[in-house]
Amino acid sequence: MSNHRGYVYLLASMYLAGLIGLSIESTRPLFQALTPFHLLTSFGILVLFQKDKSPAFVIFLFICVFTGYFIEVAGVKTGLIFGRYEYLTTLGLKILEVPPMIGINWFLLVFCVGTVLEKWPQHVWIKTTVGSLALTLFDFVAEPVAISQSMWTWFGAAPPLQNYIAWFFVAFFLLYLFFRSGFRKENPVAPWLLVFQAVFFGVLSMVMRLS
Repeated sequence: MSNHRGYVYLLASMYLAGLIGLSIESTRPLFQALTPFHLLTSFGILVLFQKDKSPAFVIFLFICVFTGYFIEVAGVKTGLIFGRYEYLTTLGLKILEVPPMIGINWFLLVFCVGTVLEKWPQHVWIKTTVGSLALTLFDFVAEPVAISQSMWTWFGAAPPLQNYIAWFFVAFFLLYLFFRSGFRKENPVAPWLLVFQAVFFGVLSMVMRLS
């Protein structure tokens, strides 16, 4: 498992294919249908190369996935957390009106950002705040793309400010838990996966604006 480069190339190929496939109208439905597989593959590779798979890591993983999922359930059901929105079809099977894949996505983002910031010498509160701001900015960039790709839709003209405030606080809780969890934050795939996700949504956002 020490040779992670092949898997990084695989992820790069997947994100590039997804970027191209979702940009072309004729192939878009196929690549939208592949989104859950794409997320699960990213998740599997990330976990595969996590060097410390101690109980502390497993506990964090489950807390992160379940928190991400159930906060979205509460958000969809009440409209009081992120605003009024609903999930569509691209993220796959829905349970309680929310696809479990969204919990996986919360883990991917939090874990990758946390792993990159773990190397910073700053205090945990500073790293948690910077990471939460980064994830909120990521959501700001990703929102138009996610909406255009039928991941979810808002009952309004645009995502409300409430959404980004809630994103910051959920991310803050999960990142703080990440930094305080007693497992080694060493994962050679995490920084690459973070770059791939940022480029993926950033480029798709630009393509949308140009078209």
